Amino acid sequence: MSNFITLLPTLLIGALALIMFGLGLSLTLGDFRRLLGHPKAVILALVLQAMVLPAICYGLIIGLGVAPVYAVGLMLLAASPGGVSANLFSHLFGGNVAMNISLTAINTLLSIVSLPLIANFAIEAFAKSGQVVPMQTGKVIEVIGIVLVPVAIGMFAKSRAPGFAARMDAPMKRFSMVVLAALALIAIAKEWTALTGSFASIGLAVVAFNAISLGLGYYVPRMMGLDKPNAIAIGYEIGIHNSTLAIFVALSVLGDFQLMLPAAIYSVSMYVLATAFGFLVLGRKQAVIGAPA
Repeated sequence: MSNFITLLPTLLIGALALIMFGLGLSLTLGDFRRLLGHPKAVILALVLQAMVLPAICYGLIIGLGVAPVYAVGLMLLAASPGGVSANLFSHLFGGNVAMNISLTAINTLLSIVSLPLIANFAIEAFAKSGQVVPMQTGKVIEVIGIVLVPVAIGMFAKSRAPGFAARMDAPMKRFSMVVLAALALIAIAKEWTALTGSFASIGLAVVAFNAISLGLGYYVPRMMGLDKPNAIAIGYEIGIHNSTLAIFVALSVLGDFQLMLPAAIYSVSMYVLATAFGFLVLGRKQAVIGAPA
């Protein structure tokens, strides 16, 4: 059992890479070229991610009276780019996956600068500890490895064997759902004691931030005239943050266990809220069968 637990992170990374390969099987270069025709969508997503969400998070912290140590942790989460799961949820619920993948890559690169800036602002505003968060390029390389490389391989496979790509679409979606459920259960089991102990203090703020992020990311683009696939893509990109990166900064860079508790709670709540969000904006029947382009 202990050997399995030791190998679990590697197994999960492998599973996520396989999911990204499956996403690549559904994409072509033309999907990315079409991003040039949606400059408003790209700019809107980046503004929401880098500027609006941190401001909303700050407002929630003040409005709900979040304790300083949890406030810094929540701001770390707000400063983190979209996670790998954003691409997966968008794929399952009809979003423009090419938009998600491109935004994840761009946001991850931008976070090398934005995350330390926002984190240091939060530390100065709430904790006043004087700690500095250095730029973390290692996580950029990790995201490239887990997201972009398998997707590129999947796209290459589709270009060479379109029949194989078509046959694998449904099985890969089912596999993705199983992995999502497994990730949620593992997150709950791994962080159960910490989650139950801190939920009363930070749970409402985390869940509210998650729900507002998803709603803002979807409904603002819709009000701005974007079509549903792009709005869904932005909704998931804005609504699902890379909680692993926030946990990494909290533990490895700042060395404070309490700072990572908001991200730990978020890593559980986001699966529930993101799934409910998908069924809400797309509809149960379409979501299960497969989303429109």
